Amino acid sequence: MFRVCICTLLLAAVAPAQPLDSLVAEALRNNREILAAQKRYEAARQWPAQAAALPDPTVSLGYASTSYPWPGAGLGRDLTSNVAISVTQEMPFPGKRELRGQIAGKEADAVFEDYLATRLSVVSRLKQAYHEMHHASVGIAFVKRYQDILRNIISVSEARYTVSHAAQQDVFKAQTQFSIFETQLLRYQQQRTAREIEIDALLNRPTDGPIEVPVDMPAGDLNVTLEELLAHARAEGPALAGARKTVQRGELAADLARRDSRPDYALSAGYFNMGGMAPMWQARIDVRLPAWFSKQKAEISEQVSALSEARHNYEAAEKSIEANIRELYSEAAAARKLIDLYEKSVLPEARLALDSSLASYQTGSLDFLAVFTNFMSVVDYELMYHEEVMTFHVSMAKLEELSGTEIKL
Repeated sequence: MFRVCICTLLLAAVAPAQPLDSLVAEALRNNREILAAQKRYEAARQWPAQAAALPDPTVSLGYASTSYPWPGAGLGRDLTSNVAISVTQEMPFPGKRELRGQIAGKEADAVFEDYLATRLSVVSRLKQAYHEMHHASVGIAFVKRYQDILRNIISVSEARYTVSHAAQQDVFKAQTQFSIFETQLLRYQQQRTAREIEIDALLNRPTDGPIEVPVDMPAGDLNVTLEELLAHARAEGPALAGARKTVQRGELAADLARRDSRPDYALSAGYFNMGGMAPMWQARIDVRLPAWFSKQKAEISEQVSALSEARHNYEAAEKSIEANIRELYSEAAAARKLIDLYEKSVLPEARLALDSSLASYQTGSLDFLAVFTNFMSVVDYELMYHEEVMTFHVSMAKLEELSGTEIKL
């Protein structure tokens, strides 16, 4: 008698499985996208100090001579002859330096949010690839198991055919399905290889060995509400946080553009050596007059428009993220309900029907078509069940990226 106990199909593992958590930790250490984003943020942290600093001072050396052009001519005899040194320091109008530093700080904050978003993106892609690879591995194991069951069905069909208790088309139909399983096996193997390559790339590993996944990966429960995810995405999600920093940067830039209509100035101090005469000293202030008002007006208009653009971009990002979260949450919730339905009702009933029909077929009390139909029902339901498990996990990984929070299942 044939027994179909799908829950024991994957008990043999060729190598220790690599838990997802350990791969995530490895990606956070070694992924080149994350490391590049981290270095960019480290560079951006230096922007505020540079933007808020005073311009470099200017040191001037020179001489004035009388009667002859060379240095020192008339020095000590003529009041217009001297050797001089002076220092000039440009000074922005009060408040401009602070604003420039704050603008650079907001830009650095936005880069930090980009770094966090990169981490979330890499982790999300890794989790998606991992669960897709697990689904392909499960598919490979199930297809091989189904082929073993189908071989037994073919053997019984051939035996019944030799004594004229079965039609030859029954044997052909079973053999055709066996070939179809071969095509499915190749497809799953290709999918598994593709996901392994993707994971190796995300981990910055050489592609020189298989990645083993756990035998059983239960779906877990949907323990977070849609409202919690939306609230977290608005408050702490790096995508929206970065957009908010850009808006804040635009507000400061518009304020700075208005302050640019106020004059900057330069302070100068000089010493003049007069030779044998008493030395001369000089102090001076130079004021830059913002006389071309059309220039300042255009600058203010530019920054106000840029600020409006940043606000619209933030609102568009908020709407897009909210819509994506709602869609993914609906997808995850539907997948979780289907998983329960398959586990508690569809699969147990289909397996019982198959076991019963196989026993009846051996005794000749049931025709081949009924057995084959029940067999293919179990095949389809099992693969559909694991597709829903994969869909659930992939949706949750995407939700973590959008909301900026780790979801405990």
